[in-house]
Amino acid sequence: MNIRPANRTLSVQEYYFSRKNREIDALSQARLARGEDRIINLGIGSPDGTPPASALSILAETAVKPGCHGYQNYKGLPVLREAFAKWYGRYYGVELDPDKEIQPLTGSKEGILLISMAYVNPGDKVLVPDPGYPTYTSASRMVDAQIIKYDLLPENGWKPDFDALEAMDLTGVKLMWTNYPGMPTGAKATPELYARLVEFGRKHNILIVNDNPYSFILNDQPLSILAVPGAKETCLEMNSLSKAHNMAGWRIGMVAGDADAISQILKVKSQMDSGMFKPLQLAAVEALGQGPEWFTELNKEYKARRAVASRIMDLVGAKHDRDSAGLFVWGDISASPVMEGISVPEGMTPAEALSEKILHEAGVFITPGFIFGRNGTNFVRISLCAPVPVLEDAERKIRAVLNK
Repeated sequence: MNIRPANRTLSVQEYYFSRKNREIDALSQARLARGEDRIINLGIGSPDGTPPASALSILAETAVKPGCHGYQNYKGLPVLREAFAKWYGRYYGVELDPDKEIQPLTGSKEGILLISMAYVNPGDKVLVPDPGYPTYTSASRMVDAQIIKYDLLPENGWKPDFDALEAMDLTGVKLMWTNYPGMPTGAKATPELYARLVEFGRKHNILIVNDNPYSFILNDQPLSILAVPGAKETCLEMNSLSKAHNMAGWRIGMVAGDADAISQILKVKSQMDSGMFKPLQLAAVEALGQGPEWFTELNKEYKARRAVASRIMDLVGAKHDRDSAGLFVWGDISASPVMEGISVPEGMTPAEALSEKILHEAGVFITPGFIFGRNGTNFVRISLCAPVPVLEDAERKIRAVLNK
């Protein structure tokens, strides 16, 4: 086509996993043609479990009813907003006004762009964690923000160094992205961390946006930044059913915060879609009502998976936290003896070279950490979104390659 695309497309590339998954699919087809197994993909964090059975029943029952297939309220059904409010009250100890302080989203990933569009002008500065979720950076670029990376380092427990932040030139900083339990690091939040973030945001008039989808996964103390007194003056929080309820493909999330902030986000969102499918909303209400036993069973499985993923990290000589939260195990290969026998092509990080060797020789994909930022250069990440037997198969295949 001869028509020039918008300049914003020049600032971003296709999402890494979108490109990599196509490559993995092609490799799998070639392997199948040779009579070999498909690639075991331990990359993206897409839960493979089943949503609550009662939620599936509600979806099936309501999807066949008349009157459920038209446009829905842009704000979401009142019963869904009420369910989100009860969920926050029950598990986080946070009181939210379901009419004014909650906006359902088509997954929290949508919220990253909506919030950026609602609050960030061209040239505004945005604080983005390194390592961190790549979409924080790409969404900021698409609204022509100036991206300021702030370091998350293992010696600080992957938490912000507030002395370093205070030493920065914060002139023009409008927004700061945070994410705990962290992706990709698995670092857990603490009440003290959230209190410091609220203090920092209020002091410098910065909107703190906490992305909180992993708080129930391998984490006995789910926390919300909105539990800090005064947090709504300077904070928003996103959450979703994707991880905690095995509903990633359903695309059901939310953002909570001050009523005025929610109204600003709705201004943008109402231009983008026409509401969520009603049966999905009603099923989400049912899912949000699950008791603690749901999370106990969920985490029983993830603990077993994390144990196998830890063994894989041991195989590749990666230093890692055996008690990390979230859907991933994050390992440092900078001192790995395994790397002594692996050549690193020019333009490739050691972790990427390890990932490529395991992919092409063992038929297992683990994510190289460079995609999450400079501070992820020497790291690899393993997803827990595969059953224990599959993880054990991956462990066996990797061991066989490394033992050659």
